[in-house]
Amino acid sequence: MSWFFIALLGPFLYALTNYIDKVLLERYFKKSGIGTVLLFSSLGSVFALPFFLLIDRTVLDVSFVNILILAIKGMLGVGVLWCYLIALRDEETSVVIVFYQLVPVFGSILGYLVLGEVLTHMQLISMAIIILGTTIIAFEVDLDNHFKLRKKSTIIPMLGASFFWALGGTIFKLVALKENLWRSLFWENLMFVLVGICIFIFIRSYRENFISAFKSNSKNILSLNVLNESIYISGNVVVAYAYLLAPVGLVLLTQSFQPIFVLFIGVILTVFFPKIIVEKIEAKHIWQKIIAISLTGIGTYLLLFYK
Repeated sequence: MSWFFIALLGPFLYALTNYIDKVLLERYFKKSGIGTVLLFSSLGSVFALPFFLLIDRTVLDVSFVNILILAIKGMLGVGVLWCYLIALRDEETSVVIVFYQLVPVFGSILGYLVLGEVLTHMQLISMAIIILGTTIIAFEVDLDNHFKLRKKSTIIPMLGASFFWALGGTIFKLVALKENLWRSLFWENLMFVLVGICIFIFIRSYRENFISAFKSNSKNILSLNVLNESIYISGNVVVAYAYLLAPVGLVLLTQSFQPIFVLFIGVILTVFFPKIIVEKIEAKHIWQKIIAISLTGIGTYLLLFYK
């Protein structure tokens, strides 16, 4: 079962990047906003390109059609990041990440609408369980123990992020793209860089905030962003390697552990390092998150393995 622990390392690394994103937004980019983080993340992808090129010298041997599809996937990836950062700016990390469990739901719906795939009764039940889990987390418990819907700036952007993620996977499957993982990662990261360059050139406010933030805290910001991109790329590599060791469905299932890791890390940081991250860890909030994570995890399992 060594593949399981290898695959599990991926969502753990992604969970670490979620909190680094939160620190960057709250501590260094509170005034400059998500545009600055988006620029750092997209432009920082340039450091991954030589790595992928070194692993697979054939990454450039891709047809124009496949390049176009991978480019679209890359742009959708930027859309995912943008929506995610909007939600993360105003919400707890452990809440935001649960919404990503909607990706397989959107993926199944798009597969039905675009690819003509059949949805079984069990899949519909599984999707309903996942939606129930995310609905639970969509409400917050106030001081008087009343439930109220979370801010639109949390729910709507994360619905968008999950949809863009699922759409990218559907487009990939639609054209039956058979390129290997390293080629896919290379071109998606290249598109991140190109989109970042376009944002830097054409959106003046983002460019000015990016330069200002870099000048005022260049050492800390650069260090955190390099660390963040390194951890994220390592997560991608680990997951890619896990695909070579085990069936895709099993590896995809391990991704449902990311909210668990995010919740665990959030509790540790809140208890021991409250100056860095503070999450709501009262019993009522913890139980709400555990129930939501459990339901979405069960739904994901059923959706992947009981068709």
